Amino acid sequence: MTELEAVDPQERFLELFKTEKYRQRISQLAVSGKSSLIVDFEDILTFDHSLANALLEHPSEYLKYADNAAQTQLEIEAREYAERQRITVRIVKLLESTPLRKLGAAHIGKLVMIEGIVVRSTPVRPMVVRAAFKCKGCEEITYVEQTGQFLRAPIVCSNPACRRKGSFEFLQEESTFVDSQDLRVQERPEDLPPGQLPRTLHVKLVGSEIVDVARPGDHVSIVGIVRAAAPSLAKAGKLRTFVLHLDANSIDVLGKEPDTALPTPEEEKRIRELAKDPWIQRKIIASIAPSIYGYEHIKEAIMYLLFGGVPKVLPDINVRGELNVLLVGDPGTAKSQLLQYVARIAPRGLYTSGRGTTAAGLTAAVIREKGGGMSLEAGALVLADKGIACIDEIDKMRPEDRVAIHEAMEQHTVSVAKGGIVATLNARTAVLAAANPALGRYEPHRTIAENISLPVTILSRFDIIFVLRDVPNKETDSKMSEHILEIHRKGSSPVEPPITPDLLRKYICYAKTIHPRLTTEAVQRLKDFYLAMRAASETEGSPIAITARQLESLIRIAEARARAALREEVLPEDAEAAINLMKKSLEEVGIDLSSYKFDIDLIMTGKPKSLRDKLQVVIALITEMERETGLVEKMALLNRLETEYKLSRNEAERLLAQLQREGTIYEPRDGYLKKT
Repeated sequence: MTELEAVDPQERFLELFKTEKYRQRISQLAVSGKSSLIVDFEDILTFDHSLANALLEHPSEYLKYADNAAQTQLEIEAREYAERQRITVRIVKLLESTPLRKLGAAHIGKLVMIEGIVVRSTPVRPMVVRAAFKCKGCEEITYVEQTGQFLRAPIVCSNPACRRKGSFEFLQEESTFVDSQDLRVQERPEDLPPGQLPRTLHVKLVGSEIVDVARPGDHVSIVGIVRAAAPSLAKAGKLRTFVLHLDANSIDVLGKEPDTALPTPEEEKRIRELAKDPWIQRKIIASIAPSIYGYEHIKEAIMYLLFGGVPKVLPDINVRGELNVLLVGDPGTAKSQLLQYVARIAPRGLYTSGRGTTAAGLTAAVIREKGGGMSLEAGALVLADKGIACIDEIDKMRPEDRVAIHEAMEQHTVSVAKGGIVATLNARTAVLAAANPALGRYEPHRTIAENISLPVTILSRFDIIFVLRDVPNKETDSKMSEHILEIHRKGSSPVEPPITPDLLRKYICYAKTIHPRLTTEAVQRLKDFYLAMRAASETEGSPIAITARQLESLIRIAEARARAALREEVLPEDAEAAINLMKKSLEEVGIDLSSYKFDIDLIMTGKPKSLRDKLQVVIALITEMERETGLVEKMALLNRLETEYKLSRNEAERLLAQLQREGTIYEPRDGYLKKT
């Protein structure tokens, strides 16, 4: 007889539950009215190694022993509560998690821990565990314990005098029900081997305390027993290949904040030491994608994007804290590399490319279930909640799909109203997007809206827009070529990052717990800049240089800079840095090329004020001539524009062509124009 059989497992569990830690937990259950006893696997392991191994190998049997032992101990601690409540032991934190793609035949019937993202969850439904049936002959009630998918009736009546095999009536009031829910868990993007599709696993939750804990988009750790079920075909019977699912014993949401695994005391000390450096922002910028040469101001913008501002939740509105950054650039300027780097370094980052992205894939898809109901499946922006979504080639997306990200970028929610499901999901995501110029290369003498085939509704939602241009320059080209050749020669980055990627990720997580407030000096700096820019627009005919949207962007950038230095207050220098970065962005994309003045309408409406004024003149003249002659002769119109308004023939023709493209005017017959 082995030692394991000699010792009663139930007695061993009882001994564990008699320790101070678990006696406290069990007596607490009676106070809080709960029925789940959380047991750390490490405690079982340190208490009895062979018991822990037996629990992993034969969980169905050993969890029953644990439940009975916990119930016995509860009777000692709180007898009255024990009489009306059954206790369930829930095991958490196994020593290691099993990757989803490694689950196979060897794991059937074993206790495992898996980690992943919840992509779909069904509504909570009651499931019968002990069914009561009434015999239609003698009205005797028979109870049947239920397992499996289908409701099982008794074979014969339990009354010895009756013993009928006939029909039974199910009694709902006498039966025992328990809440159940099904989840679909998918591998985390960071665990995915290159070129592989993410695997998913069906998880069954039973028990009122573990259902509805996790929602789509949550990172979870689930401990449960691996089961295999054979799908059955109508009329043909069950198939030989089985499908794996997990009967969950416990579920743990790994924090709404990505990777809330707090840094160890040593790491925290190092982070605090780093933050004392007055040039900490420079160090972080130098640690961002060190293998990519140059782009200081773009890496600075990425730093602010990673740290983010402070979201404000007011009674009437919510103001987002996350920044949105757009990089527009010539081919070969390392845009995709920057995006992929950010997706890797961000505590919760997702990378997707515009060409293979649909609206449902970005937001949420409504899926029809086998049972005929509908359920929601979370998309990329919902999965990247409280993280960063990197969208490459955003200009290549279909217009109808691109509309889906409008709401997520400004309101930070995703609203769905399909198939009878009306829901609003959180998508508090910072967006880093990259786009290629429409004509292959960025044309400096064309406006930003003409350069990218993106609607202004999206352009105006980006806090910072930068243009990466590939301009030949002897000095820069020489340094760049040396940098690239050195990477290929050594096979590693020629520049050592001052902060390692692992520590940088921990640093970002730690910094996110700080909520910097604006000081009066910083407020004054931002106010002065905003008012100065607005004052320049006050004179008649001047373009509008800046709007309230840019002021909010400035505040977010200043807060992110203070956060990067782990400061509780936003100092004037943070405001100054934010203003400089905003000016750089405006110089690249917000300058009206005909008047060389800042014009925010380039981003907000796609047309500079100077062009809008000219278009206004043309439309006014067409309206005037229409009143006189009905149809407007094109040649007469061009002559008047040249003589009265000093518009050259070429420019006037270009303006008319644009109005025709936009559908403001049309040509009813050759050489004549009319307003639509």
